[in-house]
Amino acid sequence: MSDWLHGSAHDVALDFEGEVVRYGALARSVATVAAVGLPAGDGPVGCPVGTDPVTLVTLVLAALERGRPVLVGGSRREADDLRGRLPDRTELALLTSGSTGGSPRVVARTNASWLASAGPLADVAGLGADGGASAAGGQGGMRIAVTGPLHVSMHLYGVLHALWLGATATDALDGASVVHATPTRLARVLDDVACPPAAIVAGAALTPALRARAAARGIRLTEYYGAAELSFVLAGRDGELRPFPGVEVELRPDAAGDRLWARSPYLALGVVGGGMLQRDGRGFATVGDLAERTPEGGLRVLGRGDAAITTAGSTVLAEQVEARLESIPGVRAAAVVGEQHEHLGERVAAVVELADGVDLAEVADAARRTMPVDELPRRWFAGPVPRTASGKVARGEVRDALAEGRLGGRPHPGTPVRSDA
Repeated sequence: MSDWLHGSAHDVALDFEGEVVRYGALARSVATVAAVGLPAGDGPVGCPVGTDPVTLVTLVLAALERGRPVLVGGSRREADDLRGRLPDRTELALLTSGSTGGSPRVVARTNASWLASAGPLADVAGLGADGGASAAGGQGGMRIAVTGPLHVSMHLYGVLHALWLGATATDALDGASVVHATPTRLARVLDDVACPPAAIVAGAALTPALRARAAARGIRLTEYYGAAELSFVLAGRDGELRPFPGVEVELRPDAAGDRLWARSPYLALGVVGGGMLQRDGRGFATVGDLAERTPEGGLRVLGRGDAAITTAGSTVLAEQVEARLESIPGVRAAAVVGEQHEHLGERVAAVVELADGVDLAEVADAARRTMPVDELPRRWFAGPVPRTASGKVARGEVRDALAEGRLGGRPHPGTPVRSDA
């Protein structure tokens, strides 16, 4: 049986879109596909976007059983194109586009690098230290919900982790013990009467307002920071993050701030197609995120260094500006980018997604009263905030739309420092 399957044969393993599969049946399906259901040869196996969850999980586990790299989110043709390009020992090839635009890239990792983090995550999130592999027969009564497509690595990991626990992985909130979600998804989950009593949240920083909403409902939050290339790096509660078990971290200064580097057994082997992953000779890696130490001794992730905006001699971070904007009543979401400007170098431009009946001018006025001058957007647009499949703000898409004049409508003028700003 797969290293990920720890449930008893009669326990429910998967419950997606009304299809219920028990552990015994899943193990048999995995064995059958591994024996006769994979494409011929020894190259990567494609598992395209749109594959139904049960088929996707079965195919991923079958490929791992056979030692074949599986391209999660890629077609058979895309998998064939990767032949000879993946690092040695690649087992999981995760297709991702990130939040800053550009061509998709493939994060290559071993199965062991994910398995190694399963126990520590169970401990951090309070899901049972033995991972369901004890004589008690696992966590068969636990239901763990995911809130996004399984070709996105955080959701696929959530399902595999549920199976490792011996729990049921599902897309239904009703009856779930815990839910994996991005902050955007969590905001919607909190509006559901079936909201589970615990949530594991990643993909972006939680705002204080969203954290307060969860607390008001008695939801136990476990937050973590990671990346497809790094896996888990930091974890904690109430916004106070510390190194995830087994992770060493360093803050190294550069022009934009202190860059976060990590060394752990969970790192990817490499990336095909570019991306932000950097390594050093000591086994540390970074994807360019900036961080700072908190007075309590924890770490706060500030955002991606490539999202830094240099305006009028100051450097501001898009994520930090977005968080300030989202704290203004009536702002559901915000996307912030830098726009080239003759006098400022760059000026801060913001797209804000507003609640019904909220006026953009009111939001801009509130921002002027509450935000530092260097972070204050000088161009405002009202509209939906585009996101990647994993729920991150798609700043690359916003940046392209701004440059091409596709944001629609006339922008609010903001707070110019010159008549042409």
